[in-house]
Amino acid sequence: MLPHVSVSPSLATRVRGFGPSVFAEYTALADRHGAVNLGQGFPDFPAPDFIKAAAQSAIAADHNQYTRYGGHLALVEALAAQAEVDLGRPVDPLHEVQIMAGATAALFAACQALVEPGDEVILFEPFFDVYPADVTMAGGVPVFVPLYPQADGRWRYDPDELRRAFGPRTKLLLLNTPHNPTGKVYDETELAEIAALCQEHDVIVVSDEVYERMLFVHDRLPRIATLPGMWERTLSIGSAGKTFSVTGWKIGWAIGPAPLVAALRAVQQWLTFSVATPFQVAVAEAVRAAPALGYYEEMAQMYRDKRDRLAAILTEARLRPFLPEATYFIMADTSAFGFPDDDSFCRWLTTEIGVAAIPPGSFYSPPHKHLARHLARFCFCKKDETLQAVAERLRALA
Repeated sequence: MLPHVSVSPSLATRVRGFGPSVFAEYTALADRHGAVNLGQGFPDFPAPDFIKAAAQSAIAADHNQYTRYGGHLALVEALAAQAEVDLGRPVDPLHEVQIMAGATAALFAACQALVEPGDEVILFEPFFDVYPADVTMAGGVPVFVPLYPQADGRWRYDPDELRRAFGPRTKLLLLNTPHNPTGKVYDETELAEIAALCQEHDVIVVSDEVYERMLFVHDRLPRIATLPGMWERTLSIGSAGKTFSVTGWKIGWAIGPAPLVAALRAVQQWLTFSVATPFQVAVAEAVRAAPALGYYEEMAQMYRDKRDRLAAILTEARLRPFLPEATYFIMADTSAFGFPDDDSFCRWLTTEIGVAAIPPGSFYSPPHKHLARHLARFCFCKKDETLQAVAERLRALA
């Protein structure tokens, strides 16, 4: 028997700075201390019966082998029909829709397909933590534009800072609307301003819209791809995980003009090739059925109620919430407690009070990390019993 040899491989430069994500860290911390976990954003309640039944039927019908790497035909057709309503234009299911292993894979593949080494990519911050990693692994350079909380509870960027972020090396702007972690929805004026700058500098937009159905103050999501001249330079990213509470299925997609989708598809064939076929079949049925069932409106109302409940709980606990316009996250001001930074507050809240939240400093670049000093992110995609347990524990803060 050969002796065991411990090998420490030399990591590629592109991944040397990566460690465990803040979500993994705080989930482990919550588990060790028996805390109620409002950190990682996934529901603790069951997925809708109609999508689970569709998956069971798909497996029983033996939809269990590889499907086309552009995406199962039923799903791309359903998404193209839905996109035609959302975008107000026809969408070719075979050439303008690409199915990926979750929105995360779509974002990674977009950076691999579109970013050359040295290209600059504009990111609004706080950002979803995969964005800088995706840009870095593609050899790109992140350029950060902060969002600032306003007196009315909304978050806005400085137009002058945004304009200065564009330069001769700018290739891509990564837009997240509705925005995680703030719950911001970029309005038509902001999208028009972003679109004008992207056209002026010949920049592509990757628009991460995975929370598109969780709207609390808008009837429809304003979409940058609908603005004049923007369809040709926009990839819109969506996901079944958030919309149908099936985050473990990892079914995401990108919709956009054929040349951009073809670039994404060129990466996909070497990445996962295809994505779980029975889940694609089930999501196709869910996308077709949801409007007639009133599912999107029902889900948005459910999350609106949970948002309002958690906001009241936080307010009672002297944590000032910034009421989100969408998503299932609330950012709250923790300055009443006098902690020096977001991490020390969230560690104390998890270990001593028994409620886990995420310190948003992880979603800022080093020069702007101070903007998160008195903030914490809570998610409310939880059962009523879970939110009640949070209320009981946070009474200690009141």
